[in-house]
Amino acid sequence: MVHVETLQFRDKYLKFVTVSSHHIVRDNQEPALIIANGESCDLGLLGDLMEWTPYTVVLDGAMKRVLEAGIRCDVWLGDFDSGDEINLQEHPHLSHIQKVHIENQDLTDLQKGIEYLIQEGFTGVNIVWATGKRQDHHVNNILTLSKYSERISLNIIDDYSRIYPCPNLYKKWYQKGTSISLIPVGEATGVNTKNLRWNLSNERLFLPNFTSSSNEVLEDGFVEISFKDGHLLVMECWD
Repeated sequence: MVHVETLQFRDKYLKFVTVSSHHIVRDNQEPALIIANGESCDLGLLGDLMEWTPYTVVLDGAMKRVLEAGIRCDVWLGDFDSGDEINLQEHPHLSHIQKVHIENQDLTDLQKGIEYLIQEGFTGVNIVWATGKRQDHHVNNILTLSKYSERISLNIIDDYSRIYPCPNLYKKWYQKGTSISLIPVGEATGVNTKNLRWNLSNERLFLPNFTSSSNEVLEDGFVEISFKDGHLLVMECWD
């Protein structure tokens, strides 16, 4: 069963999907990693995540930056419409990389990557380089999390935040003062929380008028979140 492990990075605690407290890897149970084509994260953070990641997918236009940074990967995926074509055959040390062409223009490259990993049997995915740069990609990538929330565990992680879909019933231990935002995708109804500075009681959160942004954990201990209908994202943020 997928649960959340803790990774310390630069005095912050990044939570990310993994499945093994003893790091015993079974087929496709460790989280895969998707590298999108947004703003790069700190290479130290990326390295820490990749220690837990046996399988890395690079989306289309990000490959050139990935190769320049010397980042290992397993799959290069997309419709390859972004230019700067790289011929893997010209680089013998890249011969292990599988190139997966998916033409479907009804899906973004991130959606193609997630659906590919679902088909490959993965139960969790960490996603980096998915925020920043082009805002249409930034917004679409975040909203994509709710589209697949019932099929696979997803996290978008950058230097300042971790974003993931909230289950209808959710309970997790946090340190006092941790910054948490609850952002609906469209709307979320019947939202209740415990152990936040500004708790919610049977509230309706909806964009753009009413969200629970920049909330924070009241005391060391478990935060409880529940809601009845809709989609809700949890954003753990730090400066």
